[in-house]
Amino acid sequence: MNNLRSTERFSDRVADYVRFRPTYPTVLVDWLRKAQGVTADWRVADVGAGTGISSKLFLDAGHSVTAVEPNAAMRGAALEWLGDNPKFHAVDGRADATTLDDASVDLVSVAQAFHWFDPQTTRREFHRILRPGGLAAIYWNSRRLVGTPFLEGYEALLQTYGTDYTSVAERYADEPRMREWFGEGWRGTASFDHRQRLDFDALRGRLMSSSYAPQAGHPKHEPMIEALRTLFDACAVNGHISFDYDTRVYVGEVP
Repeated sequence: MNNLRSTERFSDRVADYVRFRPTYPTVLVDWLRKAQGVTADWRVADVGAGTGISSKLFLDAGHSVTAVEPNAAMRGAALEWLGDNPKFHAVDGRADATTLDDASVDLVSVAQAFHWFDPQTTRREFHRILRPGGLAAIYWNSRRLVGTPFLEGYEALLQTYGTDYTSVAERYADEPRMREWFGEGWRGTASFDHRQRLDFDALRGRLMSSSYAPQAGHPKHEPMIEALRTLFDACAVNGHISFDYDTRVYVGEVP
């Protein structure tokens, strides 16, 4: 994996990322507490925190959160948004070099970024920074590919116009691979319904927050936006579409 590319590929998409990326359902934290024994006093390291969407999930639940993010533009956006909260800190670090102290956190949170990480070096670093008995929660919003005309049309649009969509989409792990990654530390998994209701401008912003969406000036950009408009007009109800996800979470200790 080209580490520079993976850490910098969202630098020119920060504004769209902040405004249009989905949040994560609060029931995810409820499940961590009820099923996995996480409590509000657990210190969280949110690795690959991006603009702070996942960090806010845990801040709102009362946790102290250290966001670990190598991309300066995204880290700056997180600090602008969340920096007034005394329980929030941000550091310039990567999944394999967080800069955090040994055994200094109770829970490692990783949201959408996990598929960019090197599995082996990441496991060693998480083991180092977690205190004995601490957990890693790895989760992401998995966009539904079928089920409505919009979802199926949007997938076809990405297949047609995305610059490296197939290679990025294939990076997401499934349950067998996550069980293998956690090994003997595996504790469990859960899935939650989640969705965004988007008007056309928000849908366009959501598309342009994706690293594989060609930007203005690329020969595929204008045809892609025209195809998005056509899809939206065909599927919208009362001026909105439903952008549906399954939020999947995998939890375990990191041996």
